[in-house]
Amino acid sequence: MSATARWRVLYAEGCGFCRWCIGVLLALDRHRALRPVAIGSAEGRMLLADLDEQARWASWHLVDPDGRRTSGGAAVAPLLDLLPGGRAPAALARALPGPVDGGYRLVVRHRSLVGRPIGRRARARADRRIARRS
Repeated sequence: MSATARWRVLYAEGCGFCRWCIGVLLALDRHRALRPVAIGSAEGRMLLADLDEQARWASWHLVDPDGRRTSGGAAVAPLLDLLPGGRAPAALARALPGPVDGGYRLVVRHRSLVGRPIGRRARARADRRIARRS
């Protein structure tokens, strides 16, 4: 898959938990369908130009190769579709959009607590994956 045909996953680069999550996604993404893009990067600002600053940073965003964007809990199902073994979980996420979005928002509100057990080496590994795929 060419770099331009990849789905772009936009993340908060200043959040260690967010970077770790992207690192896990990249490890699962054996087909290399995803390309990480920092929200604060020039590309991130361009892809999210129609959003105000608060909306840009309020969640993660998934942009398909045609430029269509989904964000937050709504982006979980299309993301899962891209991962090996993700079709069944994606179908479940589509069937339960309210709980998926609620779970996503719960994690976002408590990401510093949720991310606390993630060690320095795991975050460094995620940062290396992001650097290789950016």
